[in-house]
Amino acid sequence: MQRRKFSREFKLEAVRLVKERGVAVAQAARDLDVHENVLRKWVREFAADKQDAFPGHGQMKAEQQEIQRLRREVAKLKAERDILKKGRGLLREGLDMRFTFIAKHRGIWPVSWLCGALGVSRSGFHAWLVRAPSARARSDIEVGRKVRASFTLSDRTYGARRVWRDVLADGVDCGLHRIERLMRQQGLRARPRRRGLPKDHGGKSVVAANVLDRQFVADAPNQKWVADFTYIWTAQGWLYVAAVIDLFSRRVAGWSMSATMPAQLVADAMMMAIWRRGKPDALLHHSDQGSQYTSEQFQRLMQDNGVTCSMSRSGNCWDNAAMESFFSSLKTERVRKKVYQSRDQARADVFDYIERFYNPTRRHSTLGYLSPIDFERQAGVA
Repeated sequence: MQRRKFSREFKLEAVRLVKERGVAVAQAARDLDVHENVLRKWVREFAADKQDAFPGHGQMKAEQQEIQRLRREVAKLKAERDILKKGRGLLREGLDMRFTFIAKHRGIWPVSWLCGALGVSRSGFHAWLVRAPSARARSDIEVGRKVRASFTLSDRTYGARRVWRDVLADGVDCGLHRIERLMRQQGLRARPRRRGLPKDHGGKSVVAANVLDRQFVADAPNQKWVADFTYIWTAQGWLYVAAVIDLFSRRVAGWSMSATMPAQLVADAMMMAIWRRGKPDALLHHSDQGSQYTSEQFQRLMQDNGVTCSMSRSGNCWDNAAMESFFSSLKTERVRKKVYQSRDQARADVFDYIERFYNPTRRHSTLGYLSPIDFERQAGVA
């Protein structure tokens, strides 16, 4: 039922009927077909302010008009603040970016407010709405799709440089800054690393010399391997992950996972690497001084296969930085965003990361943004 509306003149005459002609409120309400309480309210309003009673329909009091004006002004200022907060950085961008923002948010704020806050004209915005997109804009849309596809396929881990390499490999000739702009426009941002670089303070190894001496490059496969293990939390407890990386291509040559961390864990990773890469001829194996690597079982495995042992100084993770970098990537790009309900679930995800993403696909900055397997193919050793 539609609400009834009464003019100021009607209300004044209704009040006069009661106040000046002496008609009872109940009777007047019945005669005028209004509710008795409504008529009593009109009488009270008239008694409070006879001169400016019943504002509305262009009859608002001066102070009410000022309050309404101030409310509109405050609402506009709040909107401009929110517009600039939401569109942070847009004032440094071109008109297309600002017009796109206005078109996206005009259902939230008036177009005039949006245009004023971003320093563009309403006529320019409306002309932009009906204008056909430029060749550059159409190209941005096409390249933007490739950028999003690369970012998504990397499990949202690639930054602009790796996405750029993917786009170049896809046959698109463009610059890094354009990729950065398109990623920024689409809100594509790689997950940041949580921890900073560790301090460099460690003593001299008392188990084996640091033969590697931070020379993390190799001229051919199976010259230098680095190894370490890390741990991943699951609802069932810790899962320990050991890995061996060939410094020639940064490929994970061997890995092993276990609910405990005995010497067998690192030995299994080493045996997988030997099985996959072939028995080494003159290999240097570098690790930290963990009890698993200094154990008699692991040292015997090294001797049986003619492998030279190298170890980091005590408490110095910089001496095995290449291995630390791999585990940091594993946790940043895959593990940290997951909650594993079981060790088997974590095991499957780590396997997927190593064998289906890191080795065959992930672009490595040290390798000229090739994946480890692609780098070996290009070198003719895969």
